[in-house]
Amino acid sequence: MNERLTLQRVNHIINEQYEAERQFLKEFDTGDYTFQNPYVKVNPYIIAPLSALVMFRTDEEVGVTITVKGKEPAGDISHTFPKSKIHHLPIYGLYGDYDNKISLCLETGEEKVLEIKTEPLPNKVKLPTKIETTSEYLKDNVIFVTPTSYAYDAAYDYKGDCRWYTTLNFVFDLKRISNGNILVGSYRLVAPPYHTTGVIEMSLTGKVYKEYRLPGGYHHDQLELEDGNFIILSQDFKRGTVEDMAVLVDRKTGKILKEWDYQKILPQTVGKSGSWTEYDWFHNNAVWYDKKTHSLTLSGRHQDIIINIDYETGELNWIIGDPEGWPEDLVNRYFFKPVGQTEFDWQYEQHACMVLPDGDIFVFDNGHYRAKSPDKYLKAKDNFSRGVRYRINTTDMTIQQVWQYGKERGSEFFSPYICNVEYYGEGHYLVHSGGIVNYDGVASDKLASQYDTNDPLVVLNSITVELLDDQVVYEMHLPANYYRAEKMSLYSKQETLVLGKGSQLGSLGVTEEFSTDIPDVEDTGLIIPERYKPKFALEEDRLAFKGSFEKGQVVMLVLENNEAKHQYYIPTTKKPFTAMCVGTFLQEDDSRVVEYYVNKEGLSGSLEVYLVVDDKKYHTGITIDF
Repeated sequence: MNERLTLQRVNHIINEQYEAERQFLKEFDTGDYTFQNPYVKVNPYIIAPLSALVMFRTDEEVGVTITVKGKEPAGDISHTFPKSKIHHLPIYGLYGDYDNKISLCLETGEEKVLEIKTEPLPNKVKLPTKIETTSEYLKDNVIFVTPTSYAYDAAYDYKGDCRWYTTLNFVFDLKRISNGNILVGSYRLVAPPYHTTGVIEMSLTGKVYKEYRLPGGYHHDQLELEDGNFIILSQDFKRGTVEDMAVLVDRKTGKILKEWDYQKILPQTVGKSGSWTEYDWFHNNAVWYDKKTHSLTLSGRHQDIIINIDYETGELNWIIGDPEGWPEDLVNRYFFKPVGQTEFDWQYEQHACMVLPDGDIFVFDNGHYRAKSPDKYLKAKDNFSRGVRYRINTTDMTIQQVWQYGKERGSEFFSPYICNVEYYGEGHYLVHSGGIVNYDGVASDKLASQYDTNDPLVVLNSITVELLDDQVVYEMHLPANYYRAEKMSLYSKQETLVLGKGSQLGSLGVTEEFSTDIPDVEDTGLIIPERYKPKFALEEDRLAFKGSFEKGQVVMLVLENNEAKHQYYIPTTKKPFTAMCVGTFLQEDDSRVVEYYVNKEGLSGSLEVYLVVDDKKYHTGITIDF
């Protein structure tokens, strides 16, 4: 057999960036770059086009202050770097398609002005359709957003100008950690539709320092503890459910130190929200650690509940949510009862729960369906979403609603999915309604991924609001759906560029094998037919396969040699996803396309690759050395 399929080699971004870094450092080291003649590299790490790197040497150790000049003085972004003789200065806050001016000022008073021309912004950087705030309020902060529809992660200043974006598909939560870097979901898919290999630690130059990989992948949320370790939301794919576990990950090694399994805490078939499925019964979309009570607070969208569990034992402490449909013994023991108010609403299919300093619970109440019984469901056009603050008393198990924003805006502010809230101090809140979908001018219960967004009747919106003492001090509208919004400065206090190659920590684990042979399989001796659209790609730590099959076809990937045979069953009947929280991986026009990954861990030797479809075995001509 002379034919063979193409095996695409996929380089990890860490490797690409290391080669890019070696090249620009070589250029710098072989040149005479001084303060008055610095080395300038735009987009040094490939994936952040509005960043740059300025490098030069000085005879004496000296501090440097850089200022990226705004289109008006209020848009200036400045940062002072510590004393050094060799200066590697990250530059953030450039404008797209603009002759940016950057002032460099030594602490001795010597000044140099550089000009950096940038490329136009791509279509996936969405620009605000409305922004209302002042530079005095926002100062040098920007609002970061992470997309769920066709858009890039980006950051916007007080004028709505984009001052940072990345071209890689980083997903879910984005937050700054104690060393000044960013922690965000990986760009590598591990299981459709949006579960990724883990989380990425990177700087705003785009440089990836670490990829923390998990056998169960990552979704929705993560946080850093005081000791530097991470709590990351995950799952165990082998048991046939998703989004019902959290893990504690060692910062230095990537190893899993502890697991919290919600199946050991909650029944799976009660308290169903309107989006509940057997596969995605809890849909954990947020985690919060409270030091005072040494507990975790978790949001379960598909049971309309916020739960609190003991950090050490994992035992259930309490539940916030509409008790309808729950067993009486659980209601009596764990649920709160509203008291002392005429106006009180439970939260439904909520996101982004947090515990405030006084013990109050702050959450984004999506309000999807806004009832437990289908006969009481509200249509989107009659519904609302909001940020809401609850005060709970765990002694007498009572609850009060002490603040809310969004209900008064009705369906204009309604998001059936995603969104978040942030707390900046008493009376100072962010409420981000990022999943607004309108069809033909009417609010929709459907998510963006459930529509053809090329349909002109489909209009997506994201509204981010900040309130100070109940006054709106910031409001931005973006014409896409965004998972979360975070307010941060571009520069951190610890800002530094660490040179050298990034690393992949943790493990994707051993891919589960299928032990039973498909009976009566005919070895055709033929290459996989083109109608199955087969594609194979080899990454540093796994083999990726894509193909197109009819629903219910029996498909198996086989890796074998004379000594070993490894079989992997590929599901062709897709799971129903009623909460497509990130749709940015959905780029195949063919709905029958399936994706499957075989991790290198546990494999050895030279293995030939075959595909079994129903009762026929096809060849690829591909041999991989593991």
